[in-house]
Amino acid sequence: MAPFFILLSTLVTFLILQPASSLDAKPSSSPLQNFLQCLSNHSNSALNNIYTPNNNAFLTILNTQTHNHRFTAATAPKPLAILVARDESHVQGTILCAKLHGIQIRIRSGGHDTEGLSYVSDVPFLILDMFAFDSVLVDIGTQTAWVQSGATLGAVYYNIAKHSNLHGFPAGVCPTVGAGGHFSGGGYGNLMRKHGLSVDNIIDAKLVDVNGRILDRKSMGEDLFWAIRGGGGGSFGVILSWQIRLVPVTPKVTVFRVKRDIQNGATDVVYKWQVISSKLHEDLFVRAMFEVVNRTNSKTVEVTFVGMFLGQTEPLIRLLNQSFPELGLVHSDCNEMPWINSTLYWFNSPIGTPIEALVNAPRGPTPGYFKTMSDYVKQPIPKESLESIWNLMIKVEHVKMEWNPYGGKMYEIPPTQTPFPHRSGNLFLIEYLTSWGEDGIDATNVYLNISRSFYEYMTPYVSHSPREAFLNYRDLNIGANNPSNVTRMDIAQIYGRKYFRDNLERLVYVKSKVDPENFFRHEQSIPPLLH
Repeated sequence: MAPFFILLSTLVTFLILQPASSLDAKPSSSPLQNFLQCLSNHSNSALNNIYTPNNNAFLTILNTQTHNHRFTAATAPKPLAILVARDESHVQGTILCAKLHGIQIRIRSGGHDTEGLSYVSDVPFLILDMFAFDSVLVDIGTQTAWVQSGATLGAVYYNIAKHSNLHGFPAGVCPTVGAGGHFSGGGYGNLMRKHGLSVDNIIDAKLVDVNGRILDRKSMGEDLFWAIRGGGGGSFGVILSWQIRLVPVTPKVTVFRVKRDIQNGATDVVYKWQVISSKLHEDLFVRAMFEVVNRTNSKTVEVTFVGMFLGQTEPLIRLLNQSFPELGLVHSDCNEMPWINSTLYWFNSPIGTPIEALVNAPRGPTPGYFKTMSDYVKQPIPKESLESIWNLMIKVEHVKMEWNPYGGKMYEIPPTQTPFPHRSGNLFLIEYLTSWGEDGIDATNVYLNISRSFYEYMTPYVSHSPREAFLNYRDLNIGANNPSNVTRMDIAQIYGRKYFRDNLERLVYVKSKVDPENFFRHEQSIPPLLH
């Protein structure tokens, strides 16, 4: 049989498309070569799914799963290799061999990681890419599904709809997000006021631990199962799949978009939204979105209220006319459709788009660069302060915001039930999005400074002690710029308190028990004690 790969004397000329049988039996000086020799002993087929920079498909695979130009630039750190897992043994072998030969791994499921921590590192590393681990097996009899970590949210929704138009799942509105990272960080969407977060509806999981064992909920134990549902799975192992509980949805839902701008009374509507959005019926979710738009000879802040109601138009309008008349919702603003079609509506797809678009949505980098940050708001922001925020948005132009209401189920679940602690007491979650199109490190630094400055400006209006943040909107500014003499645990206390509040201690306890040598790590992972 012709060899599947040729081992040359240097890493630069190393090609990986050959079987393990052609490897030199002698140990080599390259950690990657040693890793590959080890991997061949665990899983021969894994070698057919490894790509190095010398392979023509390397950049395609790397960039297709990278959703931010900040991390596709030529100057961005590149992995020694990418292993596309297609079998459980590929994951097991990667963990065991990387640990044995001192190579860091980064675990990627969908590529939407806002700081690139699942596919960028400042030390030599491998990417374990789970995007081919993408099956969704629905059992409508038990109202559950097994979702592999590389499956997109679009695939989850599509496969549920193939079995039932009366079931859904609470998760995000972008269909190309990978389930692995989305679920493990919390996972929220427009069903959260009715059914909670993704993590509140996960009933089992399969994980490969640091010793290469495949564990389910029973064998991993309740502590670890608790930790991966909101504490970030990448700190504790590699998630293979999740078992989710499907939730009921109505045969038809009503969706709407209503636009207002600050020159035509939007500030009053936004203020009332702050007061009422978390108190509305749990069947209704109304997001407020803010961006700067050009009008004739001027710029203004346009506010888009986008909503979904688990029911039909008439009861929705009666409800809002009673509790939120300032919005001015009318019949012509509303569209009734099955829940599955509403997932495309929320992704800004034209009404009538076939639901197959959920699984055919292209993966890949966005057209530009972006930075996200987050905040939680516990008291309404005064009207005069809203006006000053609009003025700053117009001045900097490149910052958008999304305000996502709480209440309903989010207030009923205790903050310690999962590592995600941001429950009762929050009016809404803010996502800040700063985006730009210019290339180059100088432009990037300019816009990152804009993002940070806007975030700092919002300080008086958001949570404090700690200033809370959402793990799925990863932000490396949290815990950055610390003196060199602080410990890893000191830094973790900074970002860990913001993401997890008092749940941090239990996460550290679990980490210390299951990965005491800190093999699974990144810049904002959960550290074990003594690290």
